[in-house]
Amino acid sequence: MPSFPQPGSVTICEINRDLIAAESLSDDQAKEIYGKILGMVFSPIQFQTYQPAVPIEEQETQGQGRPSGESTEKNGLLKAIQVFANNSIKSIFHPNYVNLLPEVDFKGVSWHQHKHIIAFIAGPNQVIIRDYEDSAEGKDASVLTCESQRDIKVLEWRPNGGKSLSVGCKGGVCIWTASYPGNVASVRSGTASYLGTLSRSTGTRWTLVDFLRSHNDEQISALSWSPDGRYLASASYESSSFTIWDVAQGVGTPIRRGLGGISMLKWSPTGDYFFAAKFDGTFYLWETNTWTSEPWSSTSGFVTGATWDPDGRVVLLAFSGSATLGSIHFASKPPSLDAHLLPVDLPEIISLTGSQGIDKIAWDASGERLAVSYKGGDDVYKGLIAVYDARRTPLISASLIGFIRGPGDNPKPISFSYHDKFKQGPLLSVCWSSGFCCTYPLIFHSPSLS
Repeated sequence: MPSFPQPGSVTICEINRDLIAAESLSDDQAKEIYGKILGMVFSPIQFQTYQPAVPIEEQETQGQGRPSGESTEKNGLLKAIQVFANNSIKSIFHPNYVNLLPEVDFKGVSWHQHKHIIAFIAGPNQVIIRDYEDSAEGKDASVLTCESQRDIKVLEWRPNGGKSLSVGCKGGVCIWTASYPGNVASVRSGTASYLGTLSRSTGTRWTLVDFLRSHNDEQISALSWSPDGRYLASASYESSSFTIWDVAQGVGTPIRRGLGGISMLKWSPTGDYFFAAKFDGTFYLWETNTWTSEPWSSTSGFVTGATWDPDGRVVLLAFSGSATLGSIHFASKPPSLDAHLLPVDLPEIISLTGSQGIDKIAWDASGERLAVSYKGGDDVYKGLIAVYDARRTPLISASLIGFIRGPGDNPKPISFSYHDKFKQGPLLSVCWSSGFCCTYPLIFHSPSLS
């Protein structure tokens, strides 16, 4: 039977296909349950919630705004998404995709590839970074904010780039790098340097070292680094093209294909392939040797989530109008674009939860754990994350392990991502609408487990 956290409880971790829940969040309890296995505890990070303005369309529908007594409290990431709804964006060539943005799986939380450092969007203009390796830091976290960083939609750590973080926002991409006493990060000429908050224990300070300006001040809503960390792909829902940046040179090359605004970009783990999806229901597979592509189209809505398998030969997709995932399998080695799209059924999403379909997905780098959030659901299952044991033999199949429940009042998962540092199993980090960023160790490889 799948593990189910009772209402009023909170999930702590997984131990061998059993998702452990408790009455409340506690570092002492986490230390007892999984700390002795991993050697550290991942304390939840609390951040401020916001009261977003009611969208113009909603004001017109309701007449007097929201009904009396209805809660409008959402976290900063929700506001960062909904803030668009107050702006009328008109384009001769492209439809207005503003109302579709909340359905897209923006990468709002990201783990450093090689270190226990997490970054997440904590407000329309604010990023929080927490370094769990800095034991003297306690529960302090660094806050990144500056004049250039407005309406944040997405962030991602730079691979093989030390402590360097890219943040997609209005008008371009902010590149932040850690500075230390006696080792100050180099700022690109012409870039206004801003400093984040100072860590009291180590003296680490985050410096804005570059701002990659987008075409026509477009809102950056998709980012993806090449695996070697040399190139950064960026795109906007306002444009049908995406840009490949040579970050060291600060030079961007636009790549155009199709008419719809871009919803998502994903570089493959090997760098051989590149995935780009659009709001019009089309998506493209590119091979990066000659940058040629193969177009695909969907009858199940547009792509709302995409994630590669560890070998870079399978793409797992979620669609806006489907309760079934799709998996694209490459039939030949790179640079061949010959591929097949196959369904991946998750029947419990509808039959067990009563939901209206899949919302967001995340697949860990081992390919063994799949996390899925879903739209709606009945009162018992609403706002949970389903965790699956995934298999690739050779087609993808998934077996439901159980559900994760967040802390606070009526928590809903806004964004989540995996960290793959530990041999015992990955970490799943979730930003909840109740104002907590929580990390859940999924432990199933430890020899010390009974």
